[in-house]
Amino acid sequence: MNAEQLHAIIAAGLRCDHLEVDGDGRHWSAVIVSPEFEGLRAIARHQRVYATLGTKIQTDEVHALSMKTYTPAEWAKQQS
Repeated sequence: MNAEQLHAIIAAGLRCDHLEVDGDGRHWSAVIVSPEFEGLRAIARHQRVYATLGTKIQTDEVHALSMKTYTPAEWAKQQS
């Protein structure tokens, strides 16, 4: 698994306005901005991202994923 592959998997399963993925092949970090996060608490947002990974997370293909998840409005505030 490389960063481009992980980026593509998340982007295919979740509408993202912004997506950054970085890592070493096993331990990953991501910044994800999605309108699909509107009204969701952090745990539900993370579950939504994990759902895009399917068996990749269960089979340890993606060992760890640290996430910062934002709605578009939250991201706009973060950038200003």
